[in-house]
Amino acid sequence: MSAASYDVVVLGGGSGGLAASFRAAGHGGRVAMLEPAPLGGTCVNVGCVPKKAMWLAADLADRFALAAQLGFDVPATPALDWETLVARRQRYIANIHASYQRRLDETGVVRIGQRGRLVDAHTVECEDGSLLHARHIVIATGAHPVKPSMPGAELGGVSDDFFALHARPDRVAIIGGGYIAVELAGVLRALGSEVALLVRGQRLLGHFDAELSDQLAENLRLQGVGLHFGCQIEALQRQQGRIHATLKNGPEHALFDTVLFATGRAPNTQGLGLEQAGVVLDDKGAIVVDAFQNTSVPSVLAVGDVTGKVTLTPVAIAAARRLMDRLYGGQPQARLDYENVPSVVFAHPPFGTVGLSEEEARRRFDKVTTYHSRFRPMLQSLGDGEVRTVFKMVCAGEDEKVVGIHLLGEGADEILQGFAVALKAGVTRRQMEDTVAIHPTSAEEVVLMR
Repeated sequence: MSAASYDVVVLGGGSGGLAASFRAAGHGGRVAMLEPAPLGGTCVNVGCVPKKAMWLAADLADRFALAAQLGFDVPATPALDWETLVARRQRYIANIHASYQRRLDETGVVRIGQRGRLVDAHTVECEDGSLLHARHIVIATGAHPVKPSMPGAELGGVSDDFFALHARPDRVAIIGGGYIAVELAGVLRALGSEVALLVRGQRLLGHFDAELSDQLAENLRLQGVGLHFGCQIEALQRQQGRIHATLKNGPEHALFDTVLFATGRAPNTQGLGLEQAGVVLDDKGAIVVDAFQNTSVPSVLAVGDVTGKVTLTPVAIAAARRLMDRLYGGQPQARLDYENVPSVVFAHPPFGTVGLSEEEARRRFDKVTTYHSRFRPMLQSLGDGEVRTVFKMVCAGEDEKVVGIHLLGEGADEILQGFAVALKAGVTRRQMEDTVAIHPTSAEEVVLMR
């Protein structure tokens, strides 16, 4: 059977795969992209985008109580039509799907709605048996949520299943202490569910700055989330039409309407023919790549969550664009710098971070200084809210170069982007102090920390 020939064949139509396809086509490459599922991958369909939609609704719910305190004639806990919210969310996602398809059509990228597997270093076989030959093959198949191995695990869902809910569950257990667990707990609690967050370790967000993680936990408690650290879940079983969790160090009342696991994700590398083609995987099943996204096979590249490196949507997009700039855009040194990548946990309020935590900085540098600002933002103060904001700056060396900025508070998701640019550019503490504050804002506290 003869093979259709392309410059680039991309496996995966998520954030990384789309970015690679668009950028390669923009450089004049002939591109085919294989994706059997809706365009956009995890981020658009069961990740960032629907999560932010639910977070925005939850944020509105939180503000009703503050509005009532300020004199507005509104119910402190208004009723939510869950189906209307979901319909609006899915309509927004459908518009993104349509936009992506238009761009594929406009740029000439051939979309093939099938899975593919590598036959060799330059050939991909589609599910229907047709063959594609390519100068370069890009693996951008993402990752998927996983559950622990335990009796009754099938009774619990994962983050994907949260987005399939047709109504608000009354009582929910969320198992995990990472950012997905924190985000789901905050959204469900704000929208009216009783939430128990069951954490195996002794703190939330183990790789984030400990001081702010502790304040995040306190904020969740103030919002009514039941936090249980050192909690071991041993089994799930059906009981009285609900789900009973057998726990150590958990809540006494362990009957739930819904149980969601947020216990990690695994790369989508199964069934791709990678081993047959000679592509090396690590012990977690992720594709091993170097700084330029090269795998062990020169013609096969990989980007995004399938590599296990900084598993964030903007990282996958940036890595894919730089890869195609290198291969087809005449920029032989183009690559993504994985240092100082900003990220946000959409808690209530959000937690933004870029650079090193204080703990990481002290392991790396001899001299470390930290600066803080703790306050209640104006709206919380006016409405007698209890949730606190904590901003923190970590500096290193005699010149106090800023190596970490950590913001827990209202607007942190929007504030951090600009300060991430400053950190990436090598800003010092003195330069931050020399910047005039914008008053009255929460953002001004970043340059006023003491």
